[in-house]
Amino acid sequence: MKDDHIKHAKNFLSRFTVNGVAASDFEDVVNALESWDDWCSKWSERAAVHEELGREALAQKHFVSAAEHLSRAAVTYHFAKYLFVQDMKQMRAAHMKAVECLDLALPHLDPPGQRVLIPYEGSQLVGTLRLPKGVTRPPVVLMTMGLDSTKEELLTFETTFLDRGMAILAFDGPGQGEAEYEFPIRYDYENVVGPVIDWLSQRDDVDASRIGVWGISLGGYYAPRAAAFEKRLKACVANCGPYNWGALWDKLPGLTRDAYIRRSHSASPEEAREKAFQLSLEGVAEKIECPLFVIAAGLDRLCPPEDAEKLASEAKGPTTLLVIPDGNHVAHNRFYKYRNQSADWMAAQLAASS
Repeated sequence: MKDDHIKHAKNFLSRFTVNGVAASDFEDVVNALESWDDWCSKWSERAAVHEELGREALAQKHFVSAAEHLSRAAVTYHFAKYLFVQDMKQMRAAHMKAVECLDLALPHLDPPGQRVLIPYEGSQLVGTLRLPKGVTRPPVVLMTMGLDSTKEELLTFETTFLDRGMAILAFDGPGQGEAEYEFPIRYDYENVVGPVIDWLSQRDDVDASRIGVWGISLGGYYAPRAAAFEKRLKACVANCGPYNWGALWDKLPGLTRDAYIRRSHSASPEEAREKAFQLSLEGVAEKIECPLFVIAAGLDRLCPPEDAEKLASEAKGPTTLLVIPDGNHVAHNRFYKYRNQSADWMAAQLAASS
C-alpha cells in the first residue's frame, strides 16, 4: 500500500505538466513510488536525464535545444525538492541542481533571461529578469510565488507577460527558493516588494513607473498585501490566495503544514499556526486602491474560492473577479481560462506595447 503522501501526490498532475514537466515523467515517477521518502531521489534521477541532454546540446552549441532541455531539468529538480522538508540535505541538493540548470538555460531562452541579485536586509534576494523583444523600457511584472514554488517553476507563466510586451522579475522572497534558508516567511510583504522596486528604479532598461505585481497561491496573499501598502504598484493579480492563512490551518494537507513550519522557521506546529494568522487581509484588503484582478477556483481544496471572493469584495479600487467553477488550486487544470485573460488585463493596466 502506497503511503498517503503518494496518494495525495496524484493530485499534482496538472500543476506539474502545465509548468513544464513531461506528462510521461509524472506518470513514470509517481506510479513507481511506494514511499514519500523516495520522492526527492526519484525525481532527481529523472531530472538528471534532462540535464544530461541539455549539457550535451550546450557542448554541441545547439542552444535552442539546450534551453529546452535545461529548463525542463530545472523544473523537474524543483519538483524533486517540492514540499520535501523531511530531509533538508537531500532537498537542498535537488534545489541547487534546479538553480544550476536554470542558470545554464537563461542566456538561451527566447527572450533570454539573467540571474539578478537584489539587496535585501544586509543580504540579497535572487531573481530572474527577462525583457520582451523589441520593446524599449517596458513595464515590469513582479512575480510572487507561493509556499512551495520558486522562480524555477515560473517559465511558462512568464511567457504570457513577455509575449505582451512586459518584462518579468520572478524572485525568491523570504521563505522561498534561494532565500528560504536565510529568511523566514514574512507577512508584511510590502517590506519585500519595496526594496525590489527600489532596485528596479535604478535600472535604465525597464520603466519603474509602470510596475504590476502577480501572485499565485500564498503569493495570492503576498501580492494584494503588497499592493495595499506599496503605492508604486500600478496593478495586481491575485490567483487563489488565502484571505487568512491561519484560519485554513487545520484543514491544510500535512505536507503543506510541514513546509510552512520549515519555511516560517518555526520551532513547532503551534508556533507556525500562530504565525499563520499574521498572514491575513482583514483590515488590509480595503487599502488596495490600484486595479485588482482576482482569480478564484471552485474546486480549490487549499484556498477556497470564498477567500478570493472576500478579497474582491473588500478592495477599494477597481476590481475584476474571475471565478473558474471547475478549477483546482490555482486552476492549473484550467489554465486556459485565466492565464491569457489576466495577462491581457495586466498589459492594459501597464500600457504595455506588444
